[in-house]
Amino acid sequence: MTATADLPISDGLLLDADAQDLLFRQARTANAFTDEPVTDEQIAAIFELVKWAPTSMNTQPLRVVVVRSTDAKARLLPHLSEGNRAKTAAAPATAVLAADLDFHEELPRIFPHFPGAKDLFAGDEEARARTAELNAGLQVGYAIIGIRAAGLAAGPMTGFDADAIAREFFPDGRHHVLVAINMGKPAENAWMDRLPRLPFDDVLSIH
Repeated sequence: MTATADLPISDGLLLDADAQDLLFRQARTANAFTDEPVTDEQIAAIFELVKWAPTSMNTQPLRVVVVRSTDAKARLLPHLSEGNRAKTAAAPATAVLAADLDFHEELPRIFPHFPGAKDLFAGDEEARARTAELNAGLQVGYAIIGIRAAGLAAGPMTGFDADAIAREFFPDGRHHVLVAINMGKPAENAWMDRLPRLPFDDVLSIH
């Protein structure tokens, strides 16, 4: 990738400072939300970004249920840990993100240049589960960035009964629920104090 006149490199990055702050530096896990709705248009716009996440063999195993209605919230809340219930009840939308264990059924359509791709996974449930969860996890990261790109705050959670949520929202028994993400406009005092990050030298080496 090279810099162009309309995409100048600043401090080694092509994104301008405002975009860097929106997506990374000032973005925080939100714990309180206003009652402003998350619209169908916003959900569609987020998907149109998130769908470009890289996955091995273009598997795209992530499947999402967006919980917005009062009835759907009533089905979700009992399966969350107690500390996650009130903020989820108040959030205008919650995305339940799961890995599809039968993602290989789509490979003839999304990986067409390799006709044998589906058969590689067809007889190996364990390999499918590993592949599904790893690659859906990559897509989850993109989902958080996509939510922020829509001007919304994201509140990802893993404190829940994953099997119970899967039975409720993915009743075919072929999905592993990975994370739930509350999303919406952040309310006042939505953030906890920023916790420290590991420094460069503790994480990365260049050889």
